[in-house]
Amino acid sequence: MNVLNKLLALFVLSLSLNSVTAVAQDSELNDPWEGFNRGVFNFNESLDRAILKPVAQGYRFIMPDVAEQGVSNFFDNLRDVVTFFNNVLQLKPVEATQDLSRVLINTTIGIGGLFDVASAMDIPKNDEDFGQTLGAWGVESGPYLVLPLFGPSTVRDGVGIIPDMYLDPLNQVESEELRYGLKALKVVDKRASLLDREGVVTGDRYTFIRDAYLQKREFEVNDGRVEYNADDF
Repeated sequence: MNVLNKLLALFVLSLSLNSVTAVAQDSELNDPWEGFNRGVFNFNESLDRAILKPVAQGYRFIMPDVAEQGVSNFFDNLRDVVTFFNNVLQLKPVEATQDLSRVLINTTIGIGGLFDVASAMDIPKNDEDFGQTLGAWGVESGPYLVLPLFGPSTVRDGVGIIPDMYLDPLNQVESEELRYGLKALKVVDKRASLLDREGVVTGDRYTFIRDAYLQKREFEVNDGRVEYNADDF
């Protein structure tokens, strides 16, 4: 009950962001802090080139494909726990049931999530986070914001990171060494999964990633329902 009370309190507090962030929605490209954002973006890019990307490439080189897939499945299974709670908060009983079914099946039959048995059983995989939950309840995204280490975000999505981290099962691991080791592996695995997509980025990397992120988040928050203005056609 203590966990639910804290989550509910944070949820109510986050809803108050709506009055603050709505003002910024008319800013050109929703990026009024571009100077600051580019600085953080360049810092993240330098860190990635110097450390994260080489580590991810080495990880990809030494890990057999089946083992790499198993690691990805393991972290995807933990992610389904976060998705479950967010679908509950968004009042989506069907999707929440799917999420819970996936976790139970993959954790047991899938041997701790190493095997994605639920997908083989045609149980849909959803992807929800607290930023989307706030969006579903009417909280505006606020200005675009690049976070150190975390990368592209918005004011709303930046706030949403906090409860998602709180709900992450990795934070329940008592051993600090194991907990931080798993988190580091999660970051490397995620970065390795992006290696094959780098070729799609063209032109100014900052602009490309910003526009792609904002469009993707609008699509996700609206569950694929994209609003458009008929005057644009």
